[in-house]
Amino acid sequence: MHSTDRLPVRSTPQNQPIKRHNTARYYAHRVRESLTTRVSKTLCIIFLSLLLVAGIILFVLYLSLRPHRPRIFIHEFSIPALAQPNGFENAEIIFNVTARNSNQHVGIYFDSVEGSVYYKNQQVGATPLADTFFQEPKTTTILHATLSGATLTVNSRRWMEFMHDRGQGKVGFRLEIKSTIRFQVSTWDSKRHTMHATCDVFVGTDGFILPAYKDKRCPLYFT
Repeated sequence: MHSTDRLPVRSTPQNQPIKRHNTARYYAHRVRESLTTRVSKTLCIIFLSLLLVAGIILFVLYLSLRPHRPRIFIHEFSIPALAQPNGFENAEIIFNVTARNSNQHVGIYFDSVEGSVYYKNQQVGATPLADTFFQEPKTTTILHATLSGATLTVNSRRWMEFMHDRGQGKVGFRLEIKSTIRFQVSTWDSKRHTMHATCDVFVGTDGFILPAYKDKRCPLYFT
């Protein structure tokens, strides 16, 4: 047979992609994968949002329920007899402090409160200030006392030291407030803490507290 009688052969380019017809099952699988991915992302976003909100709520509760230590302020401190010629015979120390509970939702139990006065690190008097009491949130308790007689241990030699300092213009003392306290939040009570407040104070030649020390907040620590 002559070569001109052969049927022509259609050639396909080597680089031409082969078209594939995807089935309905394929598209259904792709839709399911897309939906699963979207649902997973949505659940993750919801979970993280809830976790963030819970964290914020817990942080706010922690700030509002975290106990703050009492605040002790000294308002009055005097030895009127310093201005008297024969003051030693009727010497007494008068002081007035306040204990402030600044907590919003936390109460404070004071098992007992005691006040002590020191002169040059030597105790010159001590007395109980209050029996056991409960202090409501955002309240202030007044603690005052007069040291005289048995509660004031000042001899004539110590009094002469007072008068010597008075001649220099002022006399320095240290008032210490001590108590055992515990915090209460609703029905929960904390463990007991021994509280110490130290109030440094100076009186003038008239025996009364100097303005720089009046209404001053006293440093406080626990043991």
